Amino acid sequence: MKVGDTIKFDFAGKKKDGVVVKLFPNSVHLKVDFERDKGKIVKRKLNDVGAGKDKGKKTKK
Repeated sequence: MKVGDTIKFDFAGKKKDGVVVKLFPNSVHLKVDFERDKGKIVKRKLNDVGAGKDKGKKTKK
């Protein structure tokens, strides 16, 4: 995931499209076009967006 990428995320039980504006180690800021609020910035954790799913898993020996 990089700045400028378009991703889908859950919002109020629906899938919304958002563009990555800022990327931090544990969170991401997305620009989303809502019906009455175009260009809204929404902050989400990377685990909620789905980018950090494989990050924390370790294999046991």
